[in-house]
Amino acid sequence: MSASLRVPAIPPPLDAPGAATALLEAYRPGTDRFLATPRHTLLGSGTTAEVPHDARPLTERVREVLDDARTANGPAPVVMGTVPFAPDGVAALAVPETVRWATALRADPLIALRGPDAGRSEEWRIREVPAADTYSAAVAAAVERMRAGEFDKVVLARTLELSSARDLDLPAMLSRLARRDPDGYTFAVPSGPGRTLVGASPELLVARRGAELVANPLAGSAPRSSDLAEDVRRAAALLDSPKDLHEHAVVVDAIREALAPFCVRLDVPERPTLVRTATMWHLSTTVTGALRDPSPTALDLASALHPTPAVCGTPTDVARRVIAESEPFERGAYTGMVGWQDADGDGDWVVTIRCAEAEGRTLRLFAGAGVVAESSPAAETAETGAKFRTFLNAVGATL
Repeated sequence: MSASLRVPAIPPPLDAPGAATALLEAYRPGTDRFLATPRHTLLGSGTTAEVPHDARPLTERVREVLDDARTANGPAPVVMGTVPFAPDGVAALAVPETVRWATALRADPLIALRGPDAGRSEEWRIREVPAADTYSAAVAAAVERMRAGEFDKVVLARTLELSSARDLDLPAMLSRLARRDPDGYTFAVPSGPGRTLVGASPELLVARRGAELVANPLAGSAPRSSDLAEDVRRAAALLDSPKDLHEHAVVVDAIREALAPFCVRLDVPERPTLVRTATMWHLSTTVTGALRDPSPTALDLASALHPTPAVCGTPTDVARRVIAESEPFERGAYTGMVGWQDADGDGDWVVTIRCAEAEGRTLRLFAGAGVVAESSPAAETAETGAKFRTFLNAVGATL
């Protein structure tokens, strides 16, 4: 960390310039949980209680832990952490000892300052799991099965394992991710013993504020270009792509169906718009709604949505089987959800993509692509390569 970016001895007020970047620079792996959204920035430190893993529904376990942590005159306690992709996986959720809040990183002028430099590409040993040609063959096999009518869509992922001779500087990685895409959802949370999940997701699964909800599904993507004219051409082509528009519509329809029972009003735009990250264009639909009384919690809503067709496929049970057959690794927290919820039920849950899991001196990066009957194996493989760039750029590595 450069001297000019050190955290002040007395933290500034939560809406003062520098407040959000102060929380970003204060993050320490192992003990802290960091999450930045377009609305606010949170840093949880220490652990008061962990959500247990047992046979009860996750929402029930979270509610019990938060109720136990509530005090008579204090603010509503908050749980932070990550929920895995697999329905029987172990969630890494805890109530921090302290939670500090600030305005959104994108509203903090200091986020524009240059962060820590990335390392050199030669510092990393990179292994593809599976290799790109093996992944392309898995996509081709899935396409054949879909054309035969076995299922409609599957999201297939691959990983990069990056190993370093040096200790990983997770705070520096987090800072570079946040400064590169301050409009997104940047996070660093423990994901298991000795493991940390770090990433910058563009996709909000669902947020609840009182009786209002918002969800922002993304499906249908195109890599960006450094040439302005070509970048605009790719964006326009994505908005007019029958394959991508169909893929997006499948996801939006599933979200509408999952959320409708909870709502007295649900507003779903007819056509998607575009959102961009530093490396990708995405088709995007912002869904808003008014909740029935009594209102479900943010995690109730997230659990009803997870996994969406954007990270799994349709039908869900068949897609899960295809993923297990095709991917030679466990997803863990990847394509799960990361976020927070307070004891009153408000919270944000984000789709866990554009991320890596750190353990020791190794990073495992994840990227996936939605595969439909019209998919090209070469194009889907290229899409995963483009998505890897988010994290490769943050660590100074090249594929």
